[in-house]
Amino acid sequence: MAALGLPTTISILGKNDPNKRTATAVVNGDVLTGTDIDQRLALLIAANKGQQPSTEEMQRLRAQVLRNLIDETLQIQEARAQKIAVEKAQVDSSYARVAAQNFGQDPTRMDSYLRGVGSSPASLKRQIEGELAWQRLLSRNVQPFINVSNDEVNDVLKRMEASRGTDEYRLGEIYLAATPENSAQVEANARRIVEQIKGGGSFVAYARQFSEASTAAVGGDLGWVRLETLPGEMSTVAQQMQPGQLVGPFPIPGGFEILLLIDKRQVLSADPRDATLSLKQISISFPAGTKQAEATARVKAFAEGVQMLKGCGDAEAGAARLGAQVVENDQIKLRALPEQLQQMMVNLQIGQTSVPFGSVEEGVRVLMLCGRDDPQGDTKPSFEQVMSQIEEERVGKRAQRYLRDLRNDAYIEYN
Repeated sequence: MAALGLPTTISILGKNDPNKRTATAVVNGDVLTGTDIDQRLALLIAANKGQQPSTEEMQRLRAQVLRNLIDETLQIQEARAQKIAVEKAQVDSSYARVAAQNFGQDPTRMDSYLRGVGSSPASLKRQIEGELAWQRLLSRNVQPFINVSNDEVNDVLKRMEASRGTDEYRLGEIYLAATPENSAQVEANARRIVEQIKGGGSFVAYARQFSEASTAAVGGDLGWVRLETLPGEMSTVAQQMQPGQLVGPFPIPGGFEILLLIDKRQVLSADPRDATLSLKQISISFPAGTKQAEATARVKAFAEGVQMLKGCGDAEAGAARLGAQVVENDQIKLRALPEQLQQMMVNLQIGQTSVPFGSVEEGVRVLMLCGRDDPQGDTKPSFEQVMSQIEEERVGKRAQRYLRDLRNDAYIEYN
């Protein structure tokens, strides 16, 4: 406050409240409408399994979505000013890839899905355009000027070798910047985010929309890190976490942090969960209206029948005798399975099955292990991989400064 010469007590003149502005803006001449915000907000709600926020939460979400749209507009404008074009065909290609990866649908069916949740294909395509424009802008105006020496890379590799066998953590983060003046409000907002995620919301979606860290673009994923590379507060918290645990918000210099421990492993050590498995899934389903007693009896008979199977070669014939179905997958990572199944499968021998799991509604199944390709003994990254990681970290920091400068130079009118 001293740097701005602000008095310790102030008198408010007028009723202008920036938190109650209509959610529309003109950014360097480009108009953002209420419809733009409604449709982007609908994407966020859909990503959180359709959970309807409270009225207060909805107001906060709208304000954050507006800030995100302003940043996105600035990024697209800067790319155009730098003669960096994003072709419609490139946006459509990325859109189709999102449809395949996240929805298991073709683009036409995803169009209907988006309209059904209150959004639109145009809204998602604009987000894709913004991401592509920003990536290309950074690759031309920032990345070529990032220098990483061979000595720096070699130092990292030496430290990794010295840390062999120690724990490293794959973390997700949501960082919210705060000042002494707005600290209480930011912390309250962070607590609401944590409540939404614990209630079933998508951590990745909230990180993309709310985090002010450079990792926001990748859903808050920090990748694999060692404790000594983290700031003190984050290191202390991460050391006490278990995979899948969400912690926060907690204060760090400049704001508040929310952490998710995605996974944990040992540095440069082979992890049995990195094995590639060949599996046969044997499952039974239940007609609608099946009573619990009937289901219990059938599950018992199914479990006993599975135990009588003579290895993977007998799976199809045995499943037919049990009235079950078989689905095969010979390229699945053990780590990709739910955590409870990982613990079961890691100790199975070829031809053995997991215990039955599932429900009457979703069906009951077992997994039979038919093959395992164990990971290599040394997971040390290459020189090029380490150099690329250092470059990405530095590009991320420069990107934050670049966007901050664009905000400072922008003409923004709120209506």
